[in-house]
Amino acid sequence: MDIYRRPPGKEDEKIGGVVPQHVSLNRESDFMADGWRVFKIMAEFVSGFEMMSEAGPAVAVFGSTRVQSGSPEFLLAEKLGHLLATEGFSVITGGGPGVMMAANKGAQSAGGESIGFNIKLPNQQQPNKYIDQNKLVSFQYFFVRKVMFMKYAQAFIALPGGFGTLDEVMEAITLIQTGKSERFPVILVGKSYWGGLYSWIEESMYRENGYIHGDDLEFIYLEDRPEEVIEIIKRFYPDGYSLNF
Repeated sequence: MDIYRRPPGKEDEKIGGVVPQHVSLNRESDFMADGWRVFKIMAEFVSGFEMMSEAGPAVAVFGSTRVQSGSPEFLLAEKLGHLLATEGFSVITGGGPGVMMAANKGAQSAGGESIGFNIKLPNQQQPNKYIDQNKLVSFQYFFVRKVMFMKYAQAFIALPGGFGTLDEVMEAITLIQTGKSERFPVILVGKSYWGGLYSWIEESMYRENGYIHGDDLEFIYLEDRPEEVIEIIKRFYPDGYSLNF
């Protein structure tokens, strides 16, 4: 169920004389359902916190689920996962196919920790086979999963992807900008893919309209080379790593 569903009001009660199926007029049953939902949310947080309690510095890797094995994007994500693990970072992905599978595969190939924060979706996204044993958490609620990414990742790496990738990137940027999270690098990998977005943020949002400050761009990077991605993260933390919030 969608926890963001607004409660029924007069405009909901009848649409063409029919009460929509997704609207309940029983406020008491809605309240009870919401109460139990709180416990489900708490349980997801607890599961994630327990699993990550002994994890070291980690980097989250995002990107399209539609990337095919052997494609340039897949090989790039696999190399990034390998390099991150070689540098001692745990690799966290959304646990699914495509870029996520590639990054998990690369981490495992280097003997690093490979973690998956899977999300339960109507199309039944299946966890990929390169997640370490006992290092998979499956979430029903996107916002719980986002908290886990934000809390435990010392950097976000975004390869080319769709709305989900863009959502994670913008969520991170917003929380850093508003001071709700410690600063950490958000690295957009693939200049030909992300260059237009970055230029629009820099030129339109910042220079032309002043909707953001110049220092709001200081933690956002645009890069192509995997080795430089690693160096960006290392330079960002000369004094070591800490949790984001």
